[in-house]
Amino acid sequence: MADTSLGVLSAMITPAVLISGAGTLLMSTSARVGRATDRVRHLTARFRLLVSAEGQQEPRAREEKRMIVRQLPRLARRTRLLVRAMTALYLAVALLVLTSILIGGSALLGELSGVLPVLLAVAGSVSLAYAALLLSFETRLSARTTREEMDFLVGLGEHYSALYDDAYPDEADSVMHPSQESEKQT
Repeated sequence: MADTSLGVLSAMITPAVLISGAGTLLMSTSARVGRATDRVRHLTARFRLLVSAEGQQEPRAREEKRMIVRQLPRLARRTRLLVRAMTALYLAVALLVLTSILIGGSALLGELSGVLPVLLAVAGSVSLAYAALLLSFETRLSARTTREEMDFLVGLGEHYSALYDDAYPDEADSVMHPSQESEKQT
């Protein structure tokens, strides 16, 4: 009897490990949805400023507006992927909890549960894997958007650097790069 009870408890705990992993993914995915939402709000506010008379005077305003317009569909896609991933994760949790309940219930009732717990566990694991794939795709979209924004910021930095060099040509010539200083010393 003790061996049977221990076996049942072990079988019930196995899905719990996957439930714990799904819960961790749910928390991080929820945070990612929040960040994507905040990003959309920030870009919307920035776009509103850039289309105003004051904003149109900013350097490279046209390029920044184009970048924002390119990013918004990606952010919408990212959000859709995240929502699908969360749905798949919640489904995985539900299926894995049902698996544990079914294993415990059939042990209490003294009946064989057959293949149903195995099917539920497999379905829960498949849902967990699907969510992980969706999160992988979302991560790639996020990285692409970040690279695009970084490229824009590099260009903006070059723009301001050129303005500084034009405004203070004597200082630009007198500032040496560290490699030039070491060449001067030899």
